[in-house]
This record gives sequence, C-alpha cells and structure tokens, in this order.
Amino acid sequence: MTPELIGLVVVLVIVAIVVIAVVVRRRPGGGELPAEGGKPQLKPGGEEKARPKPGPAPAAEEHRERETVKKAEARPKGEREAGEARKAEEKKRAEEEKRERAAAEARRAEEEKRAEEARRAEETRRAEERKAGAEEKRKRVAAVRKGLEATRGGLVAKLSRLFRGKKEISAELLSSIEEALITSDVGARTTDRLVGRVREGLSGKDLSDEGMVWEFLREEARAILSVPSEQPEMKKGEPYVILVLGVNGVGKTTTIGKLASRYKAEGREVVLAAADTFRAAAVQQLQIWGRRVPCEVVSGKEGADPSSVAFSAIEKAKAVGADVVIVDTAGRLHTKVPLMEELKKIARVLGKAQEGAPHEVLLVLDANTGQNANQQATTFREAAKVTGIALTKLDGTAKGGVILGICDEQKIPVRYIGIGEGIDDLRPFDPELFVSALFDDVGDVSAAA
Repeated sequence: MTPELIGLVVVLVIVAIVVIAVVVRRRPGGGELPAEGGKPQLKPGGEEKARPKPGPAPAAEEHRERETVKKAEARPKGEREAGEARKAEEKKRAEEEKRERAAAEARRAEEEKRAEEARRAEETRRAEERKAGAEEKRKRVAAVRKGLEATRGGLVAKLSRLFRGKKEISAELLSSIEEALITSDVGARTTDRLVGRVREGLSGKDLSDEGMVWEFLREEARAILSVPSEQPEMKKGEPYVILVLGVNGVGKTTTIGKLASRYKAEGREVVLAAADTFRAAAVQQLQIWGRRVPCEVVSGKEGADPSSVAFSAIEKAKAVGADVVIVDTAGRLHTKVPLMEELKKIARVLGKAQEGAPHEVLLVLDANTGQNANQQATTFREAAKVTGIALTKLDGTAKGGVILGICDEQKIPVRYIGIGEGIDDLRPFDPELFVSALFDDVGDVSAAA
C-alpha cells in the first residue's frame, strides 16, 4: 500500500469519526447536546446558527385538534348549564313580553270597544232625552196654547188680518197695529215700543213673507218677556219664605194652594200661614187646601195681628223641619194706604223671624183686569219689594197681551201663569214656550179669524 493511499484512508476515518460524534451529541428535539458545563457547544468562529424547526407532521396536527375538542368538551358542566339556563330565560322573557303585548292589545281593544259602546249608549240616551224633551215641550206648548185661545183669537187674529195681503209698511198699517195692541191691553208705553220696532225692522221689506213678519214679532215679544231676575236658592234646614200679595178676587188663595201642591210634589214640606185674619172664610179656604195638599196650616184668631201669624208659621216650620213657608195676606185695594203699610210690617217681622225673609214676594194679578193689573203692580211694588208675578185666569180672557205691558213697564219677572182650574194649570212661566204658544201656527188662527 502506497503512502498516499494510507493518508487518504486516515482522512476518511477521521471524517467518519467527526460525523458520528456530531450525530451522537444532537438533542432529541433537534438541538445539539450540551457541552461540558451545560452550555451548548458553539462552532469554532462564532455563535450557533438557528436552524429551522421541521413542520408538524399531519398526525400531530390531528392530535392537537382532538385535544382542542376534548378541552372544549371538558369545560365545567356548571358553565354549560348556566349558558343553557340563560338562553332558556331569555326565550322565556321574550315569550312573556310577547304575551304581555298581546294582552295589552286585547285590553286596549276591549277598552275601545267599551268606550264606543258607552258613546253610542250616551248618544242614544241623549237622543231619547231630546225626543222626550221635544215631546214634553210640545205637550206644554199645546196646554198653554189651549189656555191662550182667547188671546190668540183676539190679539193674534187682529194682527194676522192686518198683515194679510200687505206688501209694505205704511202709516195706515202702523196705525191699525197700534189700535190692535191698545185694545188688547198691551198698554200705551209698550204699544209705542212695538210700533216703533215694527217701523224700524220691517220698513222696506216685503210683508208678503208672513214667516218673516211673525218671526220678527216673536223676537220682539221674547225680548220683552225675558226680564232678568235673581231668585234666592233654597237652603237645607232653613225655611224658604214666600209672601203672597194681591187684591180681592184675583185668585190669591187658590194660587197659594196650587203652589203648595207643586212643592209637595217635589218632595218638600210646606207650612201655610193664614195671615188674612180679617175674613174667617179666607182661613177656612186655606185650611181646605192644607188638607188637600196635605200640609200644616198656621192660623190665629179672627182679627189677630197678621204679623204674629206669619211669625208663628216660621217658628212652626223650623220646629217640623219644613222647607217652604207660604204666607197668605188679606186681599186689599191697592189704594188703601193703611193696609199697604201693614204689608211692610209683615215683611219686617218675617225678616226678624228668618234671615233673608221674605225670599220671594209674589204679586198675584188677574189677567181679566187688563191695564188695571198693571196699575196694581205699580202700587204694590211701592209697599213691598215685589220679586215676581203670578198672572192668573189667562184662559178666560182675550186681554192676555197685558203680560207684555207688565213685563215691559214694571220690569218684574212673571213666575207663574194660570191657564185653567186644575192644580197643574198653574205653570212656571217660560218666555220661549209662551211665545211659541201665542204665535206659532198662526195659519190656524188666521183661518178661524
């Protein structure tokens, strides 16, 4: 063997030994075995170069995925249950909210339905009330019209004949209207007012339009009859005192009896004071009404002081808890000064017996007396503060126009009108109803005329 060959073999052997040493010293994860002292052995000439790690094998990747799934599945059981419970609670809450919304919608629909039913029921009730009210008004108008037949056949028939066939206002027509009003006891002052209003309101207008003419007359009559008034209200526990005045023969005591019946029908207790002590018959007549109503009647001896009887009646009313005291007074001529002074005394005594009394001073007038009734009102209001008028016997006279003169000149409101003999024929006065009864359906009057 040649020396060159031997040298080559030696070199190969050394290289093999070095390679084996390197392989033996490599770490299991791909690093090199640590050198003596625990530090990695560095190559001569510098730091160890980083070597790329080999990528994971497919089997290792699958292994990691399985581990991830296992860890997810291995989450605490309480956490899973809590999540599931939360979802269930949210679902339950959503369902409850849905049910609540549905219930609220149902309630709202039911409320709207009930409200609509209530509205319709109220409309029906009001319609029935209007119908009943209209029917009641029709009956009342018919009753008053029946009581005013004489006046309608007098004053209204005269005016109807005057306007019939006329085209315009003339001096001759105005003169005829004035005559018709005067002869119907409307009174001179009120006649002047009405004639002046006719001249102003109808001049230049076509009088052949009868509807327009009568509507004008209605408005004028309504304005005259609608006298403003204040009437004290009845107070619980305190008797409401009415002092009744009037001359002999006007129907004063009968009016008192009918008034008592009306109050009794309203559920009020009434005491009558027979303060007409000059006539035994007057006391007896009032006692008959007392039994008929029925109600208490306080009287004194014949010739006793009327004021003392009135005082005793108020004391009696307080004792029995009565609501109304109606005081009858002696019928007297309005020209008799001493008797008129006595009325002032009675009023003063009533005021001492009950604060604010008399609350109503009612003057009874007979429509048959025409303008004399207006004169009576003038005199009586000087003796006592007359607050209201009861105009009786309208059914028996053609002089019903006097009511216009009384309201226009005296400025005293009419409280009641008498249109018949029955208890219900004393009716509260309603200007609107009275005008309707007097002037509506004029064609019937015209035909009769």
